[in-house]
Amino acid sequence: MKSIGVVRKVDELGRVVLPIELRRVFNIEIKDPLEIFVENDKIILQKYNPGKACAITGEITPENKTFGNGELTLSPRGIEMLLQELSDYQLQR
Repeated sequence: MKSIGVVRKVDELGRVVLPIELRRVFNIEIKDPLEIFVENDKIILQKYNPGKACAITGEITPENKTFGNGELTLSPRGIEMLLQELSDYQLQR
């Protein structure tokens, strides 16, 4: 994980301000929904995109990858399942 050298305080309502530079880089506009993930001792924010669900497992994870010119989204577990199914198919031929 890369530090950008910015520290922000949490206000009394639990809010944290994202620097404008980050919002520009990640194309986060006012009222855009963000997903919140927890991984061990880390809090991860990601711009919400419901189209990023794995086509096989339905999982939405920060590790999901898009393939086939943006037509197919797979989670790491979905990739493993698809590879196994393709391997089994090749063996049956």
